[in-house]
Amino acid sequence: VGLVTISSSGKICSLRRNIWKYFGGAVFFREGSISMPKHYDVSLKDANSATVAEIERHARNNIELTLDGVIDFINYRHRDLSSHYKVFKEQFVVCWAGNRKEVRDAVYFSRVDIELINEQVKLFYSSLDEVSIAWDLDSFHITEYIYLGLDDQKRYYPLEKVTIEFADNGTYKMFGELIFEPPQYERKTLHHILNTNRALLRKLGKGVSLKPAEVKDLQRFPATSLICYLNGFEEAEDLLQSSRGMLKKIDLDIYQSVKEALRILRKVRYN
Repeated sequence: VGLVTISSSGKICSLRRNIWKYFGGAVFFREGSISMPKHYDVSLKDANSATVAEIERHARNNIELTLDGVIDFINYRHRDLSSHYKVFKEQFVVCWAGNRKEVRDAVYFSRVDIELINEQVKLFYSSLDEVSIAWDLDSFHITEYIYLGLDDQKRYYPLEKVTIEFADNGTYKMFGELIFEPPQYERKTLHHILNTNRALLRKLGKGVSLKPAEVKDLQRFPATSLICYLNGFEEAEDLLQSSRGMLKKIDLDIYQSVKEALRILRKVRYN
């Protein structure tokens, strides 16, 4: 049910289109105890056209289409994943699916697909992303994390929070907020890591075989270079960029990690 309040502008208001037995352009006048339609061949602009158009758009979302969307999301598109749904304001249905992982008392999802069914608004996260999901009465929250640290001292750091807020009038707002606080380390340690990463790329460029310890350093290369950049060593970005061509031919997993590190780097810099 949509309720539209039209405030008086002191001008004539007409029907926008044909409704039942009344024609578009009809104007109603009160005559005694009844209202009689009269037609005026004039172009009238109604001040509430945007409100009416919005209500008409939401009216097209009927229960059958919404249920079909939820069933398709859970039973067909993501039947191999842990799938869930939540209804907000008796109007909006949010579905999400992903690979569930529990770390201590926290639950994270990867390869996440989130869809606002009524509006066909979709949010995708790759298999490298780790997100947590929460909600309250009026909003749905998605927090993206990155797993960072040196050696075995790694933990999840919140990167960005996306919130969808639902209003009682059938509208919603979506906004994101960068909440990242990168881990800080001694500059001497990071300087040593940066030199090690430079040496690795030089060897790869010359086609020199890596020792077992250097192979492990190469696997850590994307994360350690990102940490160096976040601690003020801006030349680490150049190492990441220059490594893409070589790593794409050598190891696709490390290459994907480099792309992910560059994505995080861009997001932090632009925000």
